[in-house]
Amino acid sequence: MEPEAGAASPARRKRLRLHLITWNVGTASPPPDVTSLLQLSLQGLAVDIYVVGLQEVNSKIVNFLSDMAFDDPWSIFFERILSPLSYIKVSSIRMQGLLLLIFAKHAHIPFIREIQSQFTRTGLYRYWGNKGAVSTRMSLYGHMVCFVNCHLPAHMENAEQRLDDFEHILEMQQFEGETVPGVLDHDILFWFGDLNFRIEDYGLHFIRESINKNRFSLLWEKDQLNMAKKKEGFLQEFREGPLQFKPTYKFDLYSNEYDTSGKKRKPAWTDRILWRVKSLLPRSSEAEEEPEEQPVSVSLNSYASHMGYSISDHKPVSGTFELELKPLVSIPLVTLHPVGSWSSGQDVTVSYSALPELPHSAWDWIGLYKVTFRHANDYAAYAWVQDNEISSGEDAKQVYLSTEGLTTDGEEFLLGYYSHTMQSIVGLSPHFQIQPSRMVAEKDLAWDGEALPCGSSE
Repeated sequence: MEPEAGAASPARRKRLRLHLITWNVGTASPPPDVTSLLQLSLQGLAVDIYVVGLQEVNSKIVNFLSDMAFDDPWSIFFERILSPLSYIKVSSIRMQGLLLLIFAKHAHIPFIREIQSQFTRTGLYRYWGNKGAVSTRMSLYGHMVCFVNCHLPAHMENAEQRLDDFEHILEMQQFEGETVPGVLDHDILFWFGDLNFRIEDYGLHFIRESINKNRFSLLWEKDQLNMAKKKEGFLQEFREGPLQFKPTYKFDLYSNEYDTSGKKRKPAWTDRILWRVKSLLPRSSEAEEEPEEQPVSVSLNSYASHMGYSISDHKPVSGTFELELKPLVSIPLVTLHPVGSWSSGQDVTVSYSALPELPHSAWDWIGLYKVTFRHANDYAAYAWVQDNEISSGEDAKQVYLSTEGLTTDGEEFLLGYYSHTMQSIVGLSPHFQIQPSRMVAEKDLAWDGEALPCGSSE
């Protein structure tokens, strides 16, 4: 992969902290608090990117039709928590009960590009979306990364069907572009979800005793996914952290007790997170040569379940990763800033300059956002770049933008350039203030003048 314009120094590497969550929520509504699940209380360990994969989001017909018209409750829930912390939602895809959300810090937004999403149905002879996968791929500082959230068939006896369905998902999910068309072609691939693999052969009593004594390693060799990784070639490049936590299924609702119903299902590690790093450099034929450093690497910092959440019969699982990479891009495709001082209710001017490789489109637009904006469409005002252009020079172009109807008390905003072709914001301005309009300010002053002074009487 050739470096693009604005490439960083070859010796400089960037480290990103990625926190990934998978949770079968069993049609439940969001819980009151997810501070521990999102690691929000850990000081000095700020996350750069959040990836949230949910299964069994409520998809009854009334809920699903409502969610098609408006954001679903889970998306809104995570947006409300993360947007005040300077994360914006860069991608969202849903297929019935499967939902995949990706949030990133403002600083990374211009370097997350070429976003595409796919879905594959595997339920009911591969016509129904109650099972299957949703995925999102993106270019992250020039490296291609893919996230695949799966919900595979249930029950002990369906291990082969689970593997067949995952192979089908890998075959069916194809993306636009010749260089990275398939899931396995990406530099980094995360595979996660309710994969539904069970623990074979051992009886219920042995499994529960092993769990109660924290002797999880006794169960690993009979875990169906561990067994499959030893036999199936397409799985052998996937890595997973040690299962040093209790199996995450099946629990009684609102408790930490395993299934006490008449079925008494065996506990299992159904909820998993795996990853795969594509080998980007050829192996040296000379044994004595020092191996060249790979341009991307993934390290697992933690892999854990979260027993404090009991809204469904599954416990959520999180993986925290460090992505280390050589940035292939280090300059935003677009830089932009407001011209002069801005007041609400006026036509204002935006100046921007773009690198030659920006794929211009008539559908590109510039959005005006509050600094706590949630996603690209959460703008306070916007302007079409081509339609609203008022001047064009060698170094920069100017676009007018109307702030009519905008109310502000001097709060901070920023500008973002949205590329229709790349389906992402490719440039963000520094923060700036918009002052209240003169008319509003004069009304406020008049009101203050009419008000009776404190302690006066008629």
